Amino acid sequence: MSAETNKALVRRFFEEVLNGRNMEVIDELVAADYQEHDPFPGQREGREGLKDRMTMLIEGLAPTFTIDDLIAEGDRVVIRWTNSATHSGTFLGIPPTGRSCRFAGIDIFRMDGDRLAEHWHVVDQLSMLQQLELLPSS
Repeated sequence: MSAETNKALVRRFFEEVLNGRNMEVIDELVAADYQEHDPFPGQREGREGLKDRMTMLIEGLAPTFTIDDLIAEGDRVVIRWTNSATHSGTFLGIPPTGRSCRFAGIDIFRMDGDRLAEHWHVVDQLSMLQQLELLPSS
């Protein structure tokens, strides 16, 4: 697959699944044996595990992702994003605060053909927790 095709696949995942809340698209975009390198507590393995993860994010944080950078080389796509979210549901065992937050992250996806196959990420969780007033800000 070309770099542009791989970037389009990741963009579609963010726009349709995360922002569009269309979980059915996961079956089309993600390999059955998808590998998550930083799973949430209780997240299953594979494609079904990614559905668990997306459900937890969407129900807990009501996220809206903005794509800041999208870079591809070989079978890897790197996406730098900003998430504007509201803690509207239980997220990772934390009851909803109703507060909003804005934080950044970087995801790396490995592609296998025309599917997302593997994922790594770094997220500014400290900033998120401080904005939700779950940790002191200073």
